[in-house]
Amino acid sequence: MTTDTVKQQTREILARVGAGDPFDPEGDLVSRSPIDGQEIGRLRSHSAADVSAVVGEAHEAFLQWRSVPAPVRGALVRELGELLRKHKDDLGALVSVEAGKIVSEGLGEVQEMIDICDLAVGLSRQLHGLTIATERPGHRMMEQWHPLGVVAVISAFNFPVAVWSWNAALAFVCGDAVVWKPSEKTVLTALACQALLEEAARRVGAPAGLSQVVVGAREVGEALVDDPRVPLVSATGSTRMGKEVAPRVAARLGRSLLELGGNNAAVVAPSADLDLAVRGIVFSAVGTAGQRCTSLRRIIVHESVKDELVQRLAAAYETLPIGSPLDPSTLVGPLIDAAAADAFEAAVAQAQADGGTVVTGGTRAEVAIGGQYVHPAVITMPGQTDIVKAETFAPILYVLGYETFDEAMALHNDVAQGLSSSIFTLDVREAETFVSAVGSDCGIANVNIGPSGAEIGGAFGGEKETGGGRESGSDAWRSYMRRATNTVNYSTELPLAQGVEFG
Repeated sequence: MTTDTVKQQTREILARVGAGDPFDPEGDLVSRSPIDGQEIGRLRSHSAADVSAVVGEAHEAFLQWRSVPAPVRGALVRELGELLRKHKDDLGALVSVEAGKIVSEGLGEVQEMIDICDLAVGLSRQLHGLTIATERPGHRMMEQWHPLGVVAVISAFNFPVAVWSWNAALAFVCGDAVVWKPSEKTVLTALACQALLEEAARRVGAPAGLSQVVVGAREVGEALVDDPRVPLVSATGSTRMGKEVAPRVAARLGRSLLELGGNNAAVVAPSADLDLAVRGIVFSAVGTAGQRCTSLRRIIVHESVKDELVQRLAAAYETLPIGSPLDPSTLVGPLIDAAAADAFEAAVAQAQADGGTVVTGGTRAEVAIGGQYVHPAVITMPGQTDIVKAETFAPILYVLGYETFDEAMALHNDVAQGLSSSIFTLDVREAETFVSAVGSDCGIANVNIGPSGAEIGGAFGGEKETGGGRESGSDAWRSYMRRATNTVNYSTELPLAQGVEFG
């Protein structure tokens, strides 16, 4: 597909979803497709003053929205879900064009949006508190959950629409307004989502300004993070970014919900089903060209099966189709930009300097259309060096051997990040230990599937330098609300707690 065709496809998709023309001749923010590196959109960045005004509008919308009954608020998210179903192919194609995901992954990301809308609609009738036993006769104690306010969502390029929906769908049914700052690399997908949300809001009569998008670089993010009218900042990105965001929000006593880096491992035990393991490992390691926070980056394999596993992985890697993500036969698309490709090459070189052996891949791939394409690498390492402990956002899989299960767990947990993890084993003791309190120290621990990919029903997030935030399912909705404990006295007496006598 030529550059002109990609540009035209982008224009047509944005027009169909009601997002308008993506080209502002005076725009300073350029969107480039990683497919070929060419410009597909141009927008004007917001200023810090713009952000302040947008937050003010969102706060005014919140003051109206918080009084709407939660099941009625659910109607907004239901309409958004229906619009996403209608425009799934278009939005999935836009994700592929702007983020470089292969066709099935682009569509899968939109399906993830649909799924969280379904969950949130049901949740809108289940935002429950507790009735709590009280020691005082003639009294009732309970807790309630109330809307929080304006929620800032800062998202990364690799999941340009799903992460917004995880936050926004829950926030809307919880009674909040949302201001979204997408990655500068994927602003067009954000405009498409905003157009669909505005149409859903129009259909149900939701307040204007309830959902807004601000675009730009650091100045825009800082203005959003520092605004005291934003009680919750949900930020997804690098650990470095999170370490800058968290103190700024904490300085004004706001809340942070952080989804940061991962350095995810899979333990492959002697009893593992290697056919299953190879399939799970390859997708987890090379899906999205290794640019997922849950991408598999380390294999910790028992020495008795290490050589066979490495041989099988090399054979599988060497058959991977690399090229345009718009080609249905492609399994490995581009890295997002030249900086990512440079980081890939630098990490491979450092691993070799540390004594690692490149089994397959590790070089740039020549693709006629341009863009930054690489051959995914499998590298056996003599130990867990600094480069293995670092998160390189590219398809590099380090292989480490182990002799005992305790040694495997020590290697597994000896990194700063704690997002996702997995073990391939048919030994029930190993499986149960891995997911126990003394096993994986990650927020996600899987058995006989890879670490990449998560269902909507479970809470998503990790520990340590991953940030501790939880999004999506389970009780993640509580992050978007404030808790109130109420005591109601329906008696004629006024007993005090703890037996205190006064008067």
